[in-house]
Amino acid sequence: MALAFDEYGRPFIIIKEQEQKSRLRGLDAQKSNISAAKAVARILRTSLGPKGMDKMLSSPDGDVTISNDGATILEQMDVDNQIAKLMVELSRSQDYEIGDGTTGVVVMAGALLEQAERLLERGIHPIRVAEGYETASRIAVEHLERIANKFEFGAAHLEPLIQTCMTTLSSKIVNRCKRSLAEIAVKAVLAVADLERKDVNLDLIKVEGKVGGKMEDTELIYGIVVDKDMSHPQMPKQIEDAKIAILTCPFEPPKPKTKHKVDIDTVEKFQTLRKQEQQYFDDMVQKCKDMGATLVICQWGFDDEANHLLMHRNLPAVRWVGGVELELIAIATGGRIVPRFQELTPEKLGKAGLVREKSFGTTKDRMLYIEHCANSRAVTIFIRGGNKMIIEETKRSIHDALCVARNLIRNNSIVYGGGSAEISCSIAVEAAADKYPGVEQYAIRAFGDALENIPMALAENSGLQPIETLSAVKSQQIKENYPHFGIDCNDIGTNDMREQNVFETLIGKQQQILLATQVVKMILKIDDVISPSDY
Repeated sequence: MALAFDEYGRPFIIIKEQEQKSRLRGLDAQKSNISAAKAVARILRTSLGPKGMDKMLSSPDGDVTISNDGATILEQMDVDNQIAKLMVELSRSQDYEIGDGTTGVVVMAGALLEQAERLLERGIHPIRVAEGYETASRIAVEHLERIANKFEFGAAHLEPLIQTCMTTLSSKIVNRCKRSLAEIAVKAVLAVADLERKDVNLDLIKVEGKVGGKMEDTELIYGIVVDKDMSHPQMPKQIEDAKIAILTCPFEPPKPKTKHKVDIDTVEKFQTLRKQEQQYFDDMVQKCKDMGATLVICQWGFDDEANHLLMHRNLPAVRWVGGVELELIAIATGGRIVPRFQELTPEKLGKAGLVREKSFGTTKDRMLYIEHCANSRAVTIFIRGGNKMIIEETKRSIHDALCVARNLIRNNSIVYGGGSAEISCSIAVEAAADKYPGVEQYAIRAFGDALENIPMALAENSGLQPIETLSAVKSQQIKENYPHFGIDCNDIGTNDMREQNVFETLIGKQQQILLATQVVKMILKIDDVISPSDY
C-alpha cells in the first residue's frame, strides 16, 4: 500500500494487492451467497407475527416509511448484492401471487439456506441438497392439503372470512382496529366478487386516504370517492338521482391542428371572435342539458367563462378528474366515457342515487362522494388517520386483507396459524425422511428443521423462551396427533389455534413453501459470481 497525491494535493491510497485478488468460486461463492441472503432474512425475522417489530426506512430524499410488511421493507431497502436482490424478488412474487405472507417467505428461505450451509460444510453436493429440498417441499405441500379445513361462507355468514382477515391484520400497526377493518375488507371484496366464477377483480376496489380523524372513522362507500370538488363554489353541493356526463373532451373551442395566427385589428373583429367563443361554450353546455345531464365530470379543465356558464345554467361540474377515476366512475354508474360532445346521448349518461361534496376538518378539504350507483360493483375504502405514514401503512394492511379475502373466495381451504402448520409439516417431513435411503435424507431432515424456524421466530418476537416453547408445542402435537397447536403469541392461555381463531389461507401457505424452495435451489446452484470487471 502506498500514499500518493493528486494535482490538488489531496492524498489517496494505492492498493498494490488489487491485481492479486480473485473472484469467489465453488464452495466459497455459495457460502458468500448464503451469507448475503441470510442477512436479508435476519432483518425481516423480527417483524414476523402479531408482536413483530416495525422498521423505519429513510429514503435518499428524506421520506420516512414505517412498516412491518416484508415486501414494502425490501422494496424500500437499497440493496446492492445480487443474491440479496433475489430475496427482494422472492418477497415481491409472494406479494403479487398471494398478497400476504411476504415476511414469512423470506424468513423461510433464510432458514433453508442456513440449514443448507451446514450440509455443504459436511461435503454434501449442492445439487443433492436442492433435490432433497424439492422432495421435502412436495411432502410439506401434500401434508398441508391433508390438515386443511374447508368452510362455507355466504352473504349471511361472513365470520370465517372476517376471522382470517383479522389474523392478517393482527401483525400490523392497525391491529387495534382489526375487527372493523377486516369487516370492511370482506364486505368490499364480496361487493365486487363474481361468486359463480370464484373470481375477484381487486381493481374495482379503490383505496383512498385523507389525513385527519381517527382510524375508527375508516369507512366503506358503495360507490366512488374522488379527491375533487365542484368547479364553482356556488354550485350545489348535493345532487340526488344524478345523471352524469363523463367527458374526456375539454370545455373550450376546438384548436386547429396546424400552426395558425389570428390578426385582430379592430374592436368589431375582437367582439365577433368573443361571441363566436361564447357560442361554442353555449352550445356545449346546452348539449349536456339537452341530453338530460345533471352533473358533468370532465377529464380536462375549462376556463372561467365556461365555468360561469355552467353555474348560470345550473349544471354542476367537476374538472381535472384522472383517467383511472373516470373509468371507475363509468363502471360504477353504468355510464360511457364520451370523447366528443357530438357523441353524447342520453344512453351514455351514468346514474347515481346521490352525489355529494363533503368537507373535512378546519382546512375545509373537500371530496366528492358518488354513491348508490346503478352498478355497485365498484367500491371505495376511505381511510382516515393521524398522519400520512399511518394512512400509507393502513393502505398496505388493507391490501393484504383484501388479498386474503380474495384467496378464500378462490379456494376456501384454510390452515391454522401461529406456526401450527409449519410444526405439523416439520413432523411429517421428518417422518417421511426415513423412506429415502440416499444423501437426500439429510436435506429432507434439514428442510424439516428449517420449517421450525417460523414458530421459533414467533416465540422469540413474543418474548417467550423460543426453544422451550417450540419443544413443548411440538411434543404436544405428536402426543395428541392434533395439528392445530401453535405458539400462543398473544398469551391468551391456550395453544389451540382453532380456539384462538387464528387462520391462514391454504394457498398462501403452500405458495410460501414452494416459492422459498425455488429461490433457495437457485441460490444453491450458483457457484460463481461474475461481475463486469471480470470480463
